[in-house]
Amino acid sequence: MRLSVVIATKDRASYLERALASLALQQAAPSFEAIVVDNGSTDTTRALVEGLAQTSNFPIRYLFEAEPNRGKARNRGVAVARGFIVLFCDDDVVLPSGFLAAHEAAHDAPGLVVNGAIVNVPDYEHRPKPSLAHYSGAFLCTCNVSIPKAAIDAVGGFDESFHLYGWEDTELGVRLRESGLHRRFSWDAFLWHIKKPSDETLEVLARKSVEKARMARRFLEKSPSSRVKAATGAHRLNELRAKYLLPDALLAFYAGVASDERAHPTMRSIAKAQFLDGIYARELFSTPDK
Repeated sequence: MRLSVVIATKDRASYLERALASLALQQAAPSFEAIVVDNGSTDTTRALVEGLAQTSNFPIRYLFEAEPNRGKARNRGVAVARGFIVLFCDDDVVLPSGFLAAHEAAHDAPGLVVNGAIVNVPDYEHRPKPSLAHYSGAFLCTCNVSIPKAAIDAVGGFDESFHLYGWEDTELGVRLRESGLHRRFSWDAFLWHIKKPSDETLEVLARKSVEKARMARRFLEKSPSSRVKAATGAHRLNELRAKYLLPDALLAFYAGVASDERAHPTMRSIAKAQFLDGIYARELFSTPDK
C-alpha cells in the first residue's frame, strides 16, 4: 500500500460522501486506502462509510473516536494506516482526478512533507484552477498534505492537548521540521475546498477565532520561538493593540457592518476580517481562566 488517505469528520455526511466519490475517480493513482475517522458524529456518517466500503473500488475503513479532538482523531487514523505515505485532507473537499498521482510524484526524494494548493470555492459547481493567490508557505496544513508515516510516528504524531480548533497541524510541522524533514509545495496536488457562505456565519467564525487564540497560547507555551510568535501574532505591537485599541464598541461596530446585508460586499468583507482579527487578538492576550 503506497498511500493512506486519512479524513477526520464530524456530522458532515453529505460533504464526506462527495469527498469519497472524488477518491473513487482518481486516475493513474498509486495503491491507496481511505481511513475515515468519525469524531463523534450523530448523523448518518457511519452508515454512509460502511455502505460505501462494501461497494467501493478502493479500501475504505471506518473508525470512531468519540472525543471531539482533531489531533486525536487523526492519530487514530495514522495508527492503523497501511500506506508508506499518509495523506491528510478534510471532509469538505473535492479532489481532481490526478490528485493522488500528484502527491505520489512529489515524493521523489526521502524526508518530504508535501503540501498542495487549497482552492476555496463557495459550492460544488465552482472548479477553478489554482493561481498564485493559492500559494501557501505553511509547512504543514492538514487540509491537503502528505507525509511518510514513519516520520509521523518518529515524532509522536499530533499533540492531543490541542483539543480546540487550530494550530495542531502547525505544531506537528514544527517537530517534523526539527526532525529533518523538508517542505515541498506541489501545484499539481491541488484540491477544491468547499466553503459555503451559509456555513461560514459570523458566529461560527468568531467561535473558531476564540478557540484558535486559546490553542495559540498552548502552542506558545510549548514552542516559544520567534517563528511561532510571528505565526500566532504574539508580538508586542499586537498585544498593545489588543489591550488599548480594540474596545467592545469598535468590535460591535465591525460585527454590525459585517452582518448588514445593505452594506457593500467589500466593506462587509473588511469589517468581518477586522472583527475576527480583533476577537482573536483580545483572546490571545487575555488571562486564561483557572
